[in-house]
Amino acid sequence: MSLFWRIFVLNAVVLGSATALLLWAPVTVSVPVVLTEAVILVAGLVVMLVANAALLRIGLAPLGRLTRLMATVDLLRPGQRLPEGGRGETAELIRTFNAMLERLEHERATSSARVLLAQEAERRRIAQELHDEVGQSMTAILLALKRSADEADEPLRGELRQAQEITRGSLDEVRRLVRRLRPGVLEDLGLLSALTSLTTEFATHTGLRLVRRFDNGLPALDQETELVLYRVAQEALTNVARHAEADQVEVSLHHTDGSVVLAVVDDGRGTGVAREGAGIRGMRERALLIGATLDVTSQPKAGTKVRLTVPLLRKQP
Repeated sequence: MSLFWRIFVLNAVVLGSATALLLWAPVTVSVPVVLTEAVILVAGLVVMLVANAALLRIGLAPLGRLTRLMATVDLLRPGQRLPEGGRGETAELIRTFNAMLERLEHERATSSARVLLAQEAERRRIAQELHDEVGQSMTAILLALKRSADEADEPLRGELRQAQEITRGSLDEVRRLVRRLRPGVLEDLGLLSALTSLTTEFATHTGLRLVRRFDNGLPALDQETELVLYRVAQEALTNVARHAEADQVEVSLHHTDGSVVLAVVDDGRGTGVAREGAGIRGMRERALLIGATLDVTSQPKAGTKVRLTVPLLRKQP
């Protein structure tokens, strides 16, 4: 039944019931109307309006559910759908909306994949330029400073040594940026070695206690999946360093029968609600790229947990 006829029938039932009561109820209307008759008429009107409102609410309930879903749907959390039972215009509207969501999720995953792949390509290009251009130039400066310092007299020699140390520190920072932009160890030695290097560097720079729990004998993962796991761990650790005010962080990687699970857990201040900043939304984008599920939970004074579950048999976006 169409929405028009459904509303028409509901109103017809209410009006028909009111007419039947007027025809067969032992009630008359005087002229002028007396108080008791007015009270009866007003009460009947109220009952009719309440019944009409209740029936309309029941009839239009699917539209209310659709409106709430439309207001809260997030393409970074795929799978949100309304039940498609029933017939008529409302059911057809729900089916159309669900089909639109599925199409938008697929298009979002496809476009996100293109964007993230382009970002990785740009990261590699910038890392290569930093390594080849800036790194080599600073190395040449270091050598020149060393020669000048060896030939100079005091106090100029001390100043040149100090400039040499500053330049060496800057070169180390450039190399660290290159490693963050392009994890060469991931390509050369694999995921476990890359995560070990990442966590070791994180602990060194932040001074936090770090616990690693990596399973041995992980199943073979494709390069794209390994890169997503690495980037999510990298972003999660960056968030810990910036926001958590933690003393300890645990990074674990294990596998079950059907999935590989990465978890980053800190003992920081937490928030009670995991705020969806650019970092978390970026991790969700990467999770969609490989059909994975990202869960972020945060409890006040109990820390934050980031959990990425990667199905071993995943659908391509």
